Amino acid sequence: MYLVKTPKFIQNLFPNFTWKMPRSEKVIYLTFDDGPIPEVTPWVLEQLAKYKAKATFFCVGENVAKNKDLFEEVKNAGHTFGNHTYNHINGWLVENVPYFLNVKKCASIVKSEMFRPPYGKLKPKQAQFLQRHYHIIMWDVLSGDFDPKITKEQCLNNVLENSTNGSIIVFHDSLKAKDKLEYVLPKVLEHFNAEGYVFKSITAQSLKNIRPNYKIA
Repeated sequence: MYLVKTPKFIQNLFPNFTWKMPRSEKVIYLTFDDGPIPEVTPWVLEQLAKYKAKATFFCVGENVAKNKDLFEEVKNAGHTFGNHTYNHINGWLVENVPYFLNVKKCASIVKSEMFRPPYGKLKPKQAQFLQRHYHIIMWDVLSGDFDPKITKEQCLNNVLENSTNGSIIVFHDSLKAKDKLEYVLPKVLEHFNAEGYVFKSITAQSLKNIRPNYKIA
């Protein structure tokens, strides 16, 4: 069970998380979770380059360790990146200290002020601790590219019908999402480009601009 569009009341429950970016301009923020992997990430980079689009990759530390050159390609292409734990672990199922150590292990190779919890799941104490050290980036649109129960057309509609100025959209550069992603991503890029949108990455500076009083320890 997941929500394609994150309701406002959920966003309001966690005001220190970033759910979307400013709505004043026609900008879309594409994010890709779980990579980098050679079977998917290079293709994603190619598609983004066709539209001069920038994105944000929330990387699993274990995948970065296995694919260091590919991680460098992501950075060299001008995209930003964040911490997605070392082993893609579910915060609800892990005790706090092991979870923090897993995040720290990822941080040793994915040096970023941004963090996204796998599955969007954090215990309250985990959130309290991590937001002292990271900007926690969530989303307002979940594509569902990982979901075998929906069609690729439904996945595309999830994005097109729910995204607007400042939307943070979640895709996955993973094997599970590969088939849907290959159908959806080019169409999303084409559609929003034709509508006059630009695609930007989330940066630490952009987050500080919208939250000037937000401090990271």
